[in-house]
Amino acid sequence: MSLAQQFAAYAEWRSQLGEGIERLRDWLAENELNDAQTDLRLTQLLDRLHEDRLHVAFVAEFSRGKSELINAIFFADYGNRMLPSSAGRTTMCPTELMYDPAKPPCVELLPIETRASNAGVAEYRRFPEEWRNVPLDTASAEAMQETLRHVSETIRVDRATAEKLGFDLGDEGAGALHVAADGQVEIPRWRHAVINFPHPLLKQGLVILDTPGLNAIGTEPELTLSLLPNAHAVLFILAADTGVTQSDLAIWKEHIDAPGGRKKGRLVVLNKIDGQWDELKSEAEIDFEIARQVGNCANILNLPANQIFPVSAQKGLVAKITDDPALLAKSRVPELERALSEELIPAKQEIVRDDTAGEVGELDARARGLLESRLAGLREQLSELTELRGKNRGVVEYMMGKVRTEKEEFEAGLQRYYAVRSVFSTLTNKLFAHLGLDALRALTQSTREAMQEATFSRQLSEAMANFFTVSREALSKSKGEVDEIHRMMEAIYRKFAVEHGLKLGSPAGFSLLRYEKELDRLETWCDTHLNTMFQLLRHEKGHLTQKFFEEVALQVRRAFEHANRHAEGWLKTIMAPMETQVREHQIQLKRRLESIKRIHQATDTLEERIGELTHVEATLSEQLRSLAAITGGIRQSLRTEVDPRDQMVVNL
Repeated sequence: MSLAQQFAAYAEWRSQLGEGIERLRDWLAENELNDAQTDLRLTQLLDRLHEDRLHVAFVAEFSRGKSELINAIFFADYGNRMLPSSAGRTTMCPTELMYDPAKPPCVELLPIETRASNAGVAEYRRFPEEWRNVPLDTASAEAMQETLRHVSETIRVDRATAEKLGFDLGDEGAGALHVAADGQVEIPRWRHAVINFPHPLLKQGLVILDTPGLNAIGTEPELTLSLLPNAHAVLFILAADTGVTQSDLAIWKEHIDAPGGRKKGRLVVLNKIDGQWDELKSEAEIDFEIARQVGNCANILNLPANQIFPVSAQKGLVAKITDDPALLAKSRVPELERALSEELIPAKQEIVRDDTAGEVGELDARARGLLESRLAGLREQLSELTELRGKNRGVVEYMMGKVRTEKEEFEAGLQRYYAVRSVFSTLTNKLFAHLGLDALRALTQSTREAMQEATFSRQLSEAMANFFTVSREALSKSKGEVDEIHRMMEAIYRKFAVEHGLKLGSPAGFSLLRYEKELDRLETWCDTHLNTMFQLLRHEKGHLTQKFFEEVALQVRRAFEHANRHAEGWLKTIMAPMETQVREHQIQLKRRLESIKRIHQATDTLEERIGELTHVEATLSEQLRSLAAITGGIRQSLRTEVDPRDQMVVNL
């Protein structure tokens, strides 16, 4: 089963899950069980499902057959090469293949000159006018080939300009940039490219990242700190005729097998094994040669041999296009596809499953708690009114007094609720004093000043280390505030459940662990690439300062931005059930009192009122059953493993 078919099955599973959540949202609205917070959470959940993307990065030095491998795995059913593939360099800048239906098919190109600014590629994505847009004619394979050649374009600049744009001309190796005899350097014309192409796989959320080798990887922070670490799968491509070269090993150690980096979904591909196909050798001899090269690569990369996949991308592409099963099997591309699908699809499905299950579980518990609270209040009313059958006026007055006392006691208890809200507000302010972006901006500014004023390498090093120390302290203090808020809400949930019968369950939890780990990852990267004696002695202060803030501090800020959004959502989530239940309980007490007042004023309305409440009781019971059926359907979808044999495969 090809990766394309596995991916189509995953997209179908995700679509069915989204339909179940849409049914839940519509049902909650129809039954008046939603509120602004519930609507927002369900809308955000659906948006995440609709925009869910699978990121696969292909990393290699030039001439490893990387573009051909992308064609063979993902685009053979298109009937031609989507990406240009020829001898030498075919991709000079990091290139993303994706599909955004809001845009026409096109190639968006960011000029290399933008590196002179302090803004990363992510920042430039917000300013489309900075990109050159070239329309993509998808009706013509030849026109597409011509348009896609833009990613191979270069320009010539002087050495000073090349170094200003971040290219290190001191590197050695086949892929390094060199100063020509006339003092000019050939560099990529574009900093980043985005190909918006309406291929079925890209429409379903696949994003392919094509990287152009060590020189580009080492000079583009977007790749080293964001795109590669966050890719769901990374395919590292070697050539069977060269094995692991020095530049290959440098990429592997620094950017793929880096300490603290992701390990799952990292696969090594030994391409161009068709170079070993020799009519004068037996199949056993050819297999032995390939196995020997695999063993050598495994030894150098310190990997088990079964994590290295020898393939012929070119023969695999030809076999798929010409429908030649024997050649396809010989190319060994299906073995790589199986390994990739086993790593990629289940891992991504697990992420989506956990995220969705948590959200749906909380919203289900909230809606069910509200219905059960209404049902309990209604049954109490029914019990009270049933007891009034045949009773005299004095008994009715007694019941009315009893409910009035309950109402007064609850309103007195509300003083504790208002006090909790006040403390909650104070703790929230303290949380954002540590976690908020104002404190981080102040830290960034003070670190910048310290680095600019530094006169010795040691002072530069200490300023960078202090930036991480203070950032980590902010997360630690934030964690303390989070724990205190959670303990307080747990106590008040319990108190109102015991004293007033509110159906509150347990408050949702919140963890900053992912952001602590992200800080650890960024500090490790900084200590490896910037804050080393070699770098401190080799580069001038201004260069190191600029790289620290362009590459490291920017990523720390993004981590804190995500933490802030996560914390804001949690604070709303933890308070909303309390507010809803308190409001609902007040309404129920008011209705009970009004019912008994009506009976007190006109006893002939007793049976009529009991009949009304009995009908409402049946409606609430049916709503509980409907809610259980809808959320049960969603949970059934969540438990389903992606199996392409159970799905109708998309005709790609």
